[in-house]
Amino acid sequence: MNDLEDLRQALRAFAEARHWRPYHTPKNLAMAMIVEAAELVEHFQWLTPEESQRLPPEKLNEVRDELADTLIYLVELADVLDINLLAAARDKMAKNALKYPAPQ
Repeated sequence: MNDLEDLRQALRAFAEARHWRPYHTPKNLAMAMIVEAAELVEHFQWLTPEESQRLPPEKLNEVRDELADTLIYLVELADVLDINLLAAARDKMAKNALKYPAPQ
C-alpha cells in the first residue's frame, strides 16, 4: 500500500470478507478508534517528556501497533462517512494557518 486510498480499499475488502461492514457504523468506528487512541496513550503515561522521546525498541513496536490500529479505524470511519482525509487535512491546515499565523 502506498497511500490512503490503497489502505481504504484494503480495509474495505478485509471487512467485507469477514462480513463486518454492518458493524462498521460511524458510532462503532469512532468508539473503536478512541479506545485504540487510549491504548496508545497508556504507553506514555507516567513517562517524563525525555523518556517519551527515547522509547526502547520493544515499547516502540507496541506504540507502532497502536498507531496502526488508530489509523485503521480513522480511515474506516472516513470511508463510511465518505470523507477524503487528505482533503480534510489540507483544508484544516489552511484554516489553522489563518487562525495561527506564523510570526513575521
